[in-house]
Amino acid sequence: MGNGTWRISRARGRAHLPLAVVGALAVIVILFGKAQSTLFDRARTGLVDWMRPALVATRAPIETMDRWLGSIGSVFWLYQENLRLKEENARLKQWHNTAQVLNERLKRYQLLLNAVPDPALSSVVARVIGRSNHPFLSTMIIDAGKANGVKPGQAVVDQRGMIGRVYLTGEHTSWVILLTDLNSRIPVSIEPNTDQAIMTGDNSPMPLIETLARGVELKADAQVVTSGDGDILPAGLPIGVIVKEGGHYRVALFADQTTAQDVEIVDFKHKPEYPPAVIKQELPVTAAGLAPAATAPLNDRNQVVKPPPPVYVPPGQKPATPVAPAATPAQPAANADPGDQ
Repeated sequence: MGNGTWRISRARGRAHLPLAVVGALAVIVILFGKAQSTLFDRARTGLVDWMRPALVATRAPIETMDRWLGSIGSVFWLYQENLRLKEENARLKQWHNTAQVLNERLKRYQLLLNAVPDPALSSVVARVIGRSNHPFLSTMIIDAGKANGVKPGQAVVDQRGMIGRVYLTGEHTSWVILLTDLNSRIPVSIEPNTDQAIMTGDNSPMPLIETLARGVELKADAQVVTSGDGDILPAGLPIGVIVKEGGHYRVALFADQTTAQDVEIVDFKHKPEYPPAVIKQELPVTAAGLAPAATAPLNDRNQVVKPPPPVYVPPGQKPATPVAPAATPAQPAANADPGDQ
């Protein structure tokens, strides 16, 4: 019994000895590692460099698996996107056919009514080469100028809608004032009732609708286009839709002027024809029951007879009576027959 107990205690002592040795070695390594951190860093980096090929070889199949799983997700997304684009293409074809039919019908109506056709519009394509956003001026620079036929006042559009108008032209470059600029004011028409208004920029992303007729109530998402008033801009250029913000109406622009790269400068060549000046002789003698205005007397040469200047008369004296000039006797004609006298 006693011998068995001694063997058990001796075995426990042998088991505790390696544990104590390992703990002591761990403490020594920790202390030595703190004291010689650079040595351990070098050893760590050397070990990682030595194991780099193995790490790359191990990572390669993992990356391949990640790409494969991602491609599976992309395949499903592309399938759904393809279905959506097919449906959208079918709807656009229907609208295209409808637009062609309506366009032909409109042409027939114009011929029947002898309507004046819309003026032809030409354009110049340019590229945006610079932007300037100051507190009181928002502009962009395009690479087309006088050499390309660009003139101040012309509209600048992209594939989505109007961006602004040209206000300064050089020989090969032009400055465009944006619709959001504080100095931008253009006449617009709001569909479907063609309500006339003035759209004003205030350096915010959405221009403000001002000078609206009294009693007009606008609806959200109503389309805003150029009205063509003043014959400066062509009518019907798309601008945006109505958005009500607080107590004001604003316009959410179709075109994103911050991302526009290729633009089109629209040349509106329709010049207004003013009526000819009215000649006084062509006016009626009386109008609306009023007596004709007094006219100055004319002499035999159709020249206006000026009245004589006033004569100063001292107080207490009577003005002198003007004496009419004596009549000039008629002279006989040079070729008259003496027998007729």
